[in-house]
Amino acid sequence: MEETTKRELVLHVNGERRSIVARQAETLLFVLRDGLGLTGAKPGCLNGDCGACTVLVDGTPIKSCMMLAIETVGKEITTIEGLDDAPIQHAFVRHFSFQCGYCTPGFIMNAHALIERHPNADEAAIQEWLESNICRCTSYQEIEAAVKEVLEAKKAAPTDP
Repeated sequence: MEETTKRELVLHVNGERRSIVARQAETLLFVLRDGLGLTGAKPGCLNGDCGACTVLVDGTPIKSCMMLAIETVGKEITTIEGLDDAPIQHAFVRHFSFQCGYCTPGFIMNAHALIERHPNADEAAIQEWLESNICRCTSYQEIEAAVKEVLEAKKAAPTDP
């Protein structure tokens, strides 16, 4: 009975406070998609293997199919819709880093977190981070090239005093 109990959740999504009534057992993925209309995170495997549902929770990439929405109360959730023209989005386009596009939001969220957390990431770190997402359409070379471009640009950019 407790599992079907609904309650109001106040979530911080893409810089906005959003209120939703959801079952305590609902995953973040389905609350984002069905409850809030944010469809960038995609249902793929629904068991945490593919990464199509990746979002950031307090800056950490999380597979939203594996996290209950109720666990994110008090945390900052960022979806692909909330990236707002991030450099990695443009790099994906320049490097043709997608074909069908289904996995692209998850890859972009994961790559964005890598770039923010590890601006000096080497080849091994890039590959390790990208291993958590699966693409069945394209090679990973284009995706790696996009990540490397943004990392290099970040290193070359002047830092604020």
